[in-house]
Amino acid sequence: MSKIGQKPINISAGVNLQINEGLISVKGPKGEWKGTLPRVLELKNKNNQWIVSRKNEKKTSKSLHGLYRTLINNAIVGVETPWQKRLEIVGTGFNVKIQGNDIVFKVGYSHPVIFQSVPGITLQVEGNNKVIISGSDKQLVGQIAFQIKCIRKPDVYKGKGIRYEGEVLRIKPGKKVKAAGAAA
Repeated sequence: MSKIGQKPINISAGVNLQINEGLISVKGPKGEWKGTLPRVLELKNKNNQWIVSRKNEKKTSKSLHGLYRTLINNAIVGVETPWQKRLEIVGTGFNVKIQGNDIVFKVGYSHPVIFQSVPGITLQVEGNNKVIISGSDKQLVGQIAFQIKCIRKPDVYKGKGIRYEGEVLRIKPGKKVKAAGAAA
């Protein structure tokens, strides 16, 4: 039995959850989330707590049980307080700035890279080397953060590039360090 799937989902007063023929809609003060519920699962309301239950005991329904309970819970949390990912740009001359709704990166290429804004996601710049991505959909926030990181992945020799805030990189030694170590 799924331990996570058994937990009830608590909803605060400012959040509205509706289900209509397998379509789930969660609305709150900070945003909206829509998703579909598989046919093997049911969503029931008991005393202002929502419970996800499965209709059969097949392996696929067991695996979806905990997953969809977590997805719905993340949606409820996200419409109350938006999910957030923070990125930092590291490197000499590397910077970022907002231009309208888009973000412009100067990260060592011969041209600036423009990242266009996505509906449902708020992009902010802090200083000239930090980017804050926030939104009500946890999956979309993570996906956008990864797409921005892929503009210039951190270099394994010098550490320059775009990385998550607090991410620890394992820096490789260069050729000179390897040669000096072999000669000794």
